[in-house]
Amino acid sequence: MKVDILVLAAHPDDAEMSCGGTLARQIALGQSVAIVDLTRGELGTRGTPQIREAEARRASEIIGITTRENLEFADGFFENDRQHQLRVVEAIRRYRPQILIANAIEDRHPDHGKGAALAQTAHFIAGLRQVVTHDAHTGQPQQAWRPPYLYHYIQDRYIRPDFVVDVSDFWQQKVESIRAFRSQFYNPESDEPESYISSPAFFEFLMARGREMGHRIGVEFGEGFTSLRQIGVSDLRSLC
Repeated sequence: MKVDILVLAAHPDDAEMSCGGTLARQIALGQSVAIVDLTRGELGTRGTPQIREAEARRASEIIGITTRENLEFADGFFENDRQHQLRVVEAIRRYRPQILIANAIEDRHPDHGKGAALAQTAHFIAGLRQVVTHDAHTGQPQQAWRPPYLYHYIQDRYIRPDFVVDVSDFWQQKVESIRAFRSQFYNPESDEPESYISSPAFFEFLMARGREMGHRIGVEFGEGFTSLRQIGVSDLRSLC
């Protein structure tokens, strides 16, 4: 299944928190989006893998994601090694996106930085025709494919963005997709232990981050991204 954009996320809810507005915007423009979660988030303080799977499905429906899957890597313990690289390469070659979006290059949670490094390595290897992989669904040999663009979203820790996407018109849709993860975020009806992201203050932080990024480009809400390669433009009018 070919898509325009493939998002890699270390945990279910990473994509919604960090680039949910951008995904909703691109889908509204007619592009197709797939999310591949690397782990089930089984080490999370609240909820269960089964609950988070159902929440991820609901969040995907809210944003309009074409398809979503989970590679079921070990939460907290996956590595940027051959075994994991080939699994991600297989996903990249199956979806053949033009744009690959991955975790923040450095963050509070070690899995985020590891997920970014894994995405970078797999992105390169996916373009090597001598590396043989087979489609996990059909068993058919895959052709090499390296997406032309690789970007990283920004997560908990502030990273100066290389560019910011205006998501003002899609902010409420993003918020609803985050709230689909009821087990993880502020829920006064929950009797589970408090976590880093379950307080009202954390949700306020997400709002503030969105406003901060939006302020940088003169809009209400924005989402920032970084790029390892220099970004070029062919028309100055494309810069807002």
